[in-house]
Amino acid sequence: MRVIAELPHPEFKITIFYMNQKFIVKAERGILEQSYKIPEMDLTDGVNSVFELLDEEFLKTIAARFIEMGKDFKASYHRYNY
Repeated sequence: MRVIAELPHPEFKITIFYMNQKFIVKAERGILEQSYKIPEMDLTDGVNSVFELLDEEFLKTIAARFIEMGKDFKASYHRYNY
Protein backbone atom coordinates (compact mmCIF):
# COMPACT_ATOMS: atom_id res chain seq x y z
CA MET A 1 0.00 0.00 0.00
CA ARG A 2 1.41 3.36 -0.92
CA VAL A 3 0.39 6.86 0.07
CA ILE A 4 -0.88 8.92 -2.88
CA ALA A 5 -1.81 12.12 -1.04
CA GLU A 6 -2.50 13.70 2.33
CA LEU A 7 -5.14 16.38 2.33
CA PRO A 8 -5.39 19.15 4.90
CA HIS A 9 -8.62 19.48 6.85
CA PRO A 10 -9.16 21.41 10.10
CA GLU A 11 -11.09 18.62 11.86
CA PHE A 12 -9.43 15.36 10.76
CA LYS A 13 -6.57 13.92 8.74
CA ILE A 14 -7.29 12.59 5.24
CA THR A 15 -4.91 10.17 3.55
CA ILE A 16 -5.38 8.56 0.13
CA PHE A 17 -3.71 5.21 -0.47
CA TYR A 18 -3.46 2.96 -3.51
CA MET A 19 -3.37 -0.84 -3.29
CA ASN A 20 -4.60 -3.73 -5.46
CA GLN A 21 -6.36 -1.53 -8.04
CA LYS A 22 -8.23 0.33 -5.28
CA PHE A 23 -7.97 3.80 -3.85
CA ILE A 24 -8.46 3.87 -0.09
CA VAL A 25 -9.54 7.13 1.51
CA LYS A 26 -8.81 7.15 5.23
CA ALA A 27 -10.04 9.85 7.59
CA GLU A 28 -8.61 9.90 11.12
CA ARG A 29 -9.64 11.85 14.18
CA GLY A 30 -8.01 10.90 17.46
CA ILE A 31 -8.65 7.20 18.12
CA LEU A 32 -11.35 7.01 15.44
CA GLU A 33 -10.92 6.12 11.78
CA GLN A 34 -13.15 5.87 8.71
CA SER A 35 -12.07 4.27 5.46
CA TYR A 36 -13.61 4.08 2.02
CA LYS A 37 -12.37 1.70 -0.67
CA ILE A 38 -12.98 2.73 -4.26
CA PRO A 39 -12.14 0.34 -7.11
CA GLU A 40 -10.00 2.07 -9.73
CA MET A 41 -12.26 0.71 -12.49
CA ASP A 42 -15.21 2.70 -11.04
CA LEU A 43 -13.41 6.00 -11.61
CA THR A 44 -13.02 7.83 -14.88
CA ASP A 45 -9.94 9.91 -14.03
CA GLY A 46 -7.96 7.93 -11.45
CA VAL A 47 -6.90 9.80 -8.34
CA ASN A 48 -8.38 13.04 -9.68
CA SER A 49 -11.80 11.43 -9.41
CA VAL A 50 -11.07 10.60 -5.78
CA PHE A 51 -10.39 14.29 -5.12
CA GLU A 52 -13.72 15.14 -6.76
CA LEU A 53 -15.54 12.65 -4.50
CA LEU A 54 -14.20 14.47 -1.45
CA ASP A 55 -16.50 17.45 -1.86
CA GLU A 56 -17.64 19.72 0.97
CA GLU A 57 -20.90 17.84 1.53
CA PHE A 58 -19.13 14.49 1.89
CA LEU A 59 -16.53 15.97 4.27
CA LYS A 60 -19.36 17.34 6.42
CA THR A 61 -20.88 13.86 6.67
CA ILE A 62 -17.49 12.45 7.67
CA ALA A 63 -17.24 15.06 10.44
CA ALA A 64 -20.78 14.29 11.64
CA ARG A 65 -20.05 10.56 11.62
CA PHE A 66 -16.95 11.13 13.77
CA ILE A 67 -19.16 12.88 16.33
CA GLU A 68 -21.56 9.91 16.36
CA MET A 69 -18.70 7.41 16.53
CA GLY A 70 -17.25 9.30 19.48
CA LYS A 71 -20.58 9.21 21.31
CA ASP A 72 -20.94 5.49 20.61
CA PHE A 73 -17.45 4.72 21.86
CA LYS A 74 -17.81 6.91 24.93
CA ALA A 75 -21.07 5.16 25.87
CA SER A 76 -19.51 1.72 25.37
CA TYR A 77 -16.43 2.68 27.35
CA HIS A 78 -18.64 4.00 30.15
CA ARG A 79 -20.60 0.70 30.25
CA TYR A 80 -17.32 -1.22 30.36
CA ASN A 81 -15.90 0.77 33.27
CA TYR A 82 -19.06 1.15 35.37
